[in-house]
Amino acid sequence: MRSEAEEAGHHGLGPDGVRPERSAGRMTAVEVRDLRVTLDGAAILAGVDLTVEAGEWVTIIGPNGAGKSTLLRAVGGLVPSTGSVALFGTPVARLPRRARARTVATVMQSPVVPPGMAVFDYVLLGRTPYVAPLGRESAADVAAVGDVLDQLDLGRFADRLLGTLSGGERQRVFLARALVQGASLLLLDEPGTALDIGHQQEVLELVDQLRRDGGLTVLATMHDLAIAGEYADRMVLLAGGAVVASGAPADVLTEELLATHYRARVRVVHSEHGPVVVPIRRTPG
Repeated sequence: MRSEAEEAGHHGLGPDGVRPERSAGRMTAVEVRDLRVTLDGAAILAGVDLTVEAGEWVTIIGPNGAGKSTLLRAVGGLVPSTGSVALFGTPVARLPRRARARTVATVMQSPVVPPGMAVFDYVLLGRTPYVAPLGRESAADVAAVGDVLDQLDLGRFADRLLGTLSGGERQRVFLARALVQGASLLLLDEPGTALDIGHQQEVLELVDQLRRDGGLTVLATMHDLAIAGEYADRMVLLAGGAVVASGAPADVLTEELLATHYRARVRVVHSEHGPVVVPIRRTPG
C-alpha cells in the first residue's frame, strides 16, 4: 500500500499532497534571490532574481554562454551557489534528496545514461522517489510508465536499449522519465533539442496540457526563439549571467532587445499564440 506522500507523487501533486493552483492563495513555485554561481573561477550567474508562480510556464532565453542551463541547475540544487532558492516556500538546500525528487524533475540536454539499459527500465527510474528502500515498484508505477511512453509515442521502443535510439528519441525518453516522476515543478533545458518539428510540437503541447490540467509548473530554457514565445506565460532574457529583461513574451521578444543581446537581425511577427521571431538575412554586397 502506498503512503500518502507516495500517492501524492503518483498523481502529480506537490510534496504536501496539494496541487499548487488549488492551494489557499497564490503559491510561489520558485523564488530566486541574488543567485550567484562561480565555476572554475568564472562568474556564471551574477545576482539573478527570479519568481515563478505555481502553474506558470516561464521560459529563459539568452545568447550562448548567458548562464541559462546553470540557472536551471541551481534552481534544482544541482550546482553550488550563493543567494537563495526556494521551491514552494522551502529552501532547496533544506529539501532531502527524496523530497526534492518528488518536488522537482529536471530534463537536461545530455543526462548521464546507464549503459545497456532498456527504455522502459530507464523511465521507471523516475518512480524511485516513491519506492521504499529495498522495495520494488508497484503495478501502478509500471502502469504509469506505460501511459507516459504511449503519450510520447515511445511505446514501441520500450524494450529497446536506450543507446540504440536517435538523439530525438532519447530526448523524449528523458522527458518521459521526468514526467513519470510526478513532480510539481518541471525544469526543461532546451526541450526541442534534436527533435524534428512534429515531435517538438507534440512534446511542448503535452507539457502545456499537463500544466493546464494537472497543476504542473514549468521553467524552461529555449534556444529556438521562433517558438519560445508561443508557450510561455512570461519570459526572462539572460545575458552575461544577469537578467536584462523580463515580462510577457511581447515585452521581451522585441527586435531591439534581440539585436542588442543576440546581435541578430530579426523581424517579430505577432500572432494569436504570441510573438514569432523570424531571422532576416543580411543583404549581400
